[in-house]
Amino acid sequence: MLESGKVVVTQSYDEVPRLEKLFERGVANGCTIEVIDEKQLAEIEPLAKTHGKALWSPLTAVSSPTGVTQGLAERVLERGGEIRMNSPVTKAGPGWVEVAGIERITVGHLINAAGLYADRVAHWFGVGLEYRMLPFKGLYWYGNWPKGTLKRHVYPIPDLRNPFLGVHVTVTVDGAVKLGPTAIPAFWREDYGNLSDFVPKEAWQIASLYPRFLMSKHHDVPGLLRTEFPKYVRSHLVKQAQALVPSVEVRDFKTKGKPGVRAQLFHLPTRKLEMDFIVESGVKSTHVLNAVSPAWTSALAVGDYVVARIHDGGSMGEKSESEQ
Repeated sequence: MLESGKVVVTQSYDEVPRLEKLFERGVANGCTIEVIDEKQLAEIEPLAKTHGKALWSPLTAVSSPTGVTQGLAERVLERGGEIRMNSPVTKAGPGWVEVAGIERITVGHLINAAGLYADRVAHWFGVGLEYRMLPFKGLYWYGNWPKGTLKRHVYPIPDLRNPFLGVHVTVTVDGAVKLGPTAIPAFWREDYGNLSDFVPKEAWQIASLYPRFLMSKHHDVPGLLRTEFPKYVRSHLVKQAQALVPSVEVRDFKTKGKPGVRAQLFHLPTRKLEMDFIVESGVKSTHVLNAVSPAWTSALAVGDYVVARIHDGGSMGEKSESEQ
């Protein structure tokens, strides 16, 4: 783990009120943050730029998702659990799970944390039928800066109309620097850039959601699409990052990172992208339907919440506390 800290900067003075609102939210949620000025920012992270004010989060740290997952897997095995790789779940219901279409396993209580497929699994239990997955692709570029050049994560002020943070400049666990992510519409669930994995049925299902999404009054969808698609071009994405860290140059960021796909839940009746965690209960099952950013950051806490909810006998259809 690298204890880097994070600064959130403004790209114009017009964003200062949004920064102050973000600060109020952070304080209300018990975060250790403070508002700093340009001079203080220069001392904390000399490469970052802001207009008037910035937020400083000294306790922010970065760790390896792979390392944490491997550690958890080892703990499961040590406690007598079983992890089955290459075992696709093809169907499930109360008390059972079907694997690869040929094997049926008896289960007590099923926890659905299937990410991009969470809605599909939930629907097998009659849960979350008003939701569909509307995935978005995140692209990253890695820089050739010497490790330690950038010491802090540098984030923008988010557009509160959309659930995406925007391009930011971050430090990896080994001290390298990366730019991203984008929030480009994905054409199928596992759209990681390999056309050989293209799933026509999923592409059609996702495309059929866009007429409703485009008519949403909750989000600036035309603006989102207009700003995101150009980020396929590396120079455009770098230009976005330059507003946060002016010394970022196209020539320094040539290594393309592995794309990520955001498992974003879309609420059909309201035509709204869900912007908070959604956990619902079914018969002998609990479904983590929406676990968008900061899902990785919050993973252990969400896991504790789900387990406590099961022990407390969470009722069918109940949503997470954040949705009540």
